[in-house]
Amino acid sequence: MTVDDTGSDTAGSRVDGPPLSASLDRGVPHDADTGGDPLALRLEQLILGAERRYTPFQAARSAGVSMELASRFWRAMGFADIGQAKALTEADVLALRRLAGLVEAGLLSEAMAVQVARSTGQTTARLAEWQIDSFLEGLTEPPEPGMTRTEVTYPLIELLLPELEEFIVYVWRRQLAAATGRVVQAADDEEMVDRRLAVCFADLVGFTRLTRRMEEEELGELVEAFETTAADLVAANGGRLVKTLGDEVLYAADEPGVAAEIALRLIETMAHDETMPELRVGMAFGTVTTRMGDVFGSTVNLASRLTSIAPRDAVLVDAAFAEELIRTGDAPASEAEAAEAAATAEKEGEEPPVYRFALQPMWQRPVRGLGVVEPWLLTRRAGPVA
Repeated sequence: MTVDDTGSDTAGSRVDGPPLSASLDRGVPHDADTGGDPLALRLEQLILGAERRYTPFQAARSAGVSMELASRFWRAMGFADIGQAKALTEADVLALRRLAGLVEAGLLSEAMAVQVARSTGQTTARLAEWQIDSFLEGLTEPPEPGMTRTEVTYPLIELLLPELEEFIVYVWRRQLAAATGRVVQAADDEEMVDRRLAVCFADLVGFTRLTRRMEEEELGELVEAFETTAADLVAANGGRLVKTLGDEVLYAADEPGVAAEIALRLIETMAHDETMPELRVGMAFGTVTTRMGDVFGSTVNLASRLTSIAPRDAVLVDAAFAEELIRTGDAPASEAEAAEAAATAEKEGEEPPVYRFALQPMWQRPVRGLGVVEPWLLTRRAGPVA
């Protein structure tokens, strides 16, 4: 589809993807989204900080970008199509200008600018959904009969918006500083792209059966408690939560020792909560490809497979993970080696080695898509060897 200078559709080539006709959804509502409700329109204007002034064509032209590129950016940000409805603001024009300016200055390729738009859109969409579904919903219960939730929401958002905006920017800067620090500490340029990480899946046992027995609200509370516990333990102990999948969490750490400590603490914490199901954990160590905050590759696949065969309330690791724990002195290669090291230290009047973890080799077994693997059972080991 092409658009002439008046903003109307003309026959000709068309950009990839759905036509600009349905609804830039979510981030760019149109009249159907507000139902013509004046208060809903006021809420939108309050949040966006500007009135609707532009059609998509007018916004693209004001930003100095082609309609095709503007459409690519908007779709990457997660906005559905709105045809030529006048639903865009000065902020939309400025956002287009900034992205296009980064490309023109040679700071980003066009493909990278689209990726930036997509990763930002996906992350903030999830955040916005959570805030509306959980946070605001819990705060906007009408205090008096006859009041609507929307009437309560407007003054609440008016007060919260600037504070939440500043807080989100603060957290983003903190996370960006931490991620940048990890990159500059990489051993070489290749490691910056394809990094060696410890990857871990922690999975609730019997979750499918629970979904049939529990009420939806009760199940939601259980999942939230699990995700909160996992997120807190991962962050507090130096890991990075990659994503949550309801009954499963995926996290990563630069060092296997960090990942192992988190896994065992997860199991120990969950075991002390009678309301929570048992947990099984699988971990692997190796090269991982990272894209848009997610992790991919055979190391991730192996960790997932180990989780599926792990015993209840137990942690299985792959051979590379076990070897790294032994190399760093976090675990002995065997109990015999640990006893020998302790005896040598005692004979020489030195402190015996203190290992945090113990490793027990399990039976080799074929794993679908990955061949034969040798899992190791990871447990906690307290104090020096006697």
